[in-house]
Amino acid sequence: MIMAAGEKHVSDFSWLPSGVELTPERRQICEAVKALCDRFDDAYWLDLDNRHAFPHEFHAAMARDGWLGITMPEQYGGAGLGVTEAALLMQTVANSAGAIAACSTFHINLFGPHPVLLYGTEEQKRRIIPPLVRGEDKVAFGVTEPDAGLDTTSITTRAVKDGNRYIVNGQKVWTTTAQQANKILLLTRTTPRERCAKRTDGLTLFYTDLDRRYVEVREIDKLGRAAVNSNATFYENLPVPEEDRIGAEGDGFRLLLDSLNPERILVAAECVGVGRRALAKAAAYASERVVFGRPIGQNQSIQHPLAQSWMALEAADLMVWKAASLYDSKQPCGAQANAAKFLAADAAFDACDRAVRTHGGFGYAKEYHVERYLREIMLPRIAPVSREMIMCFIAERVLGLPKSY
Repeated sequence: MIMAAGEKHVSDFSWLPSGVELTPERRQICEAVKALCDRFDDAYWLDLDNRHAFPHEFHAAMARDGWLGITMPEQYGGAGLGVTEAALLMQTVANSAGAIAACSTFHINLFGPHPVLLYGTEEQKRRIIPPLVRGEDKVAFGVTEPDAGLDTTSITTRAVKDGNRYIVNGQKVWTTTAQQANKILLLTRTTPRERCAKRTDGLTLFYTDLDRRYVEVREIDKLGRAAVNSNATFYENLPVPEEDRIGAEGDGFRLLLDSLNPERILVAAECVGVGRRALAKAAAYASERVVFGRPIGQNQSIQHPLAQSWMALEAADLMVWKAASLYDSKQPCGAQANAAKFLAADAAFDACDRAVRTHGGFGYAKEYHVERYLREIMLPRIAPVSREMIMCFIAERVLGLPKSY
């Protein structure tokens, strides 16, 4: 009897978004995506995690059902929907067995090509976007460098003009899915920093072939999300045609800024999804695990942390939809997008940690899966922007305090 009631309650809170208006279209998105994700269970993702194998079947299924183009304009094969619908999609995927790994297989598709849509030529849009939407092209994101980190203006990968092409040399790190990608959205320096009036000048963005004849891709062995690879990439005289440059030379940094807020919103939505899944697992286990003649969920030392996590996830979720609504209505949303990412990552981490501890020793065992969720949720606390940088941003931009860095 306890188990039946517990299952119903878990079903109610664990996956369907609660902080946003669910129009019939939005509910259909959630239900269709959940049905797809349910075909790929915990055993599937654990096997890929153990083998460090990319989820090709899952990616292909998402492409077949058209989800890779949910934010892309209809004239290029997409659905033309906003960041709110994209966040619903990603939260639902994150709430499935695939967690962060599942999201990472196509996360860049949703707003990574945004600079192409805003600043690319019509020829570039028609050449680049449809193959991404169909899943025929896989793109990686080449921005971060070992010696630059979050200080993007300090990157040193150079693109030197050579007639009607550029020659690229340098190194990138944490390049997700570069093992499978055939394309790269690549930020380079075309003018030395010391010759630029502003630190953000002299950076140029390209969308081009990840040509293995000139690019070495070396996988990084890491803590979690083993089913989706992260890599160090080394560029040695990579030729890039001039027609692969996005926007004007030297404007690359400004072009990337337009994709930062939606990225933060999507990451936040994903965190809430993973946190709710972990919390549902913990609540179900606490209802059925009997120790000293009673379910452990009857003990307040188990109940209270899980209840606190539910409240924290709900609060973070509200900020997600606030930020998404502002973005879709073309209002400033930098503070809300960053706050959503901060709050959701922290709430999800706590929920995953508590799920492991609720399971006790079994939480440490891979067969219960919550340890995998905990390993994967570490990533959003670090990337794409750290907690500390978000707090600096809020202090400076919202509270009017002096810049600290």
